[in-house]
Amino acid sequence: MIATMLAVFMIFSCSETSSPSKQAPNPITGTWELLSGTTIVKDDTTITDYTKGQQMIKIINASHFAFFRHDLNQGKDSANVIYSSGGGRYTLSGDQYTEQLDYCDAREWEGHVFNFKVTIDNDTLIQQGIEKVEALGIDRLILEKYVRSKR
Repeated sequence: MIATMLAVFMIFSCSETSSPSKQAPNPITGTWELLSGTTIVKDDTTITDYTKGQQMIKIINASHFAFFRHDLNQGKDSANVIYSSGGGRYTLSGDQYTEQLDYCDAREWEGHVFNFKVTIDNDTLIQQGIEKVEALGIDRLILEKYVRSKR
């Protein structure tokens, strides 16, 4: 009888500790390639195609993000794009995505918080929100379209 009770106890103990918690995967995690960006400052709209002559990726894990941008000709032509990178912590609540920029090659951007609305449709991520850095006179609406990296 004691052996039977001990065996039942061990079975239930093992099944509880060995089963991982079942959380839905976070759809925003992964590596994303920036396809296009629209920047609106007052009445001026600029659209940038990030697939021509340059590349930018954003990597998002469970708690942090990082981005890297550079030109594809290694600075050897007139389309030279200065290398840019940054990263930090983020939160995601529903479609509200907030970045805390802790690291950036443009140091005056560090320490700022940026709020965005994100939508994910299959392998496409759209991020839209205001970038505002008063000390730099930056106050603009951005809309960025990413595709999940296949590399």
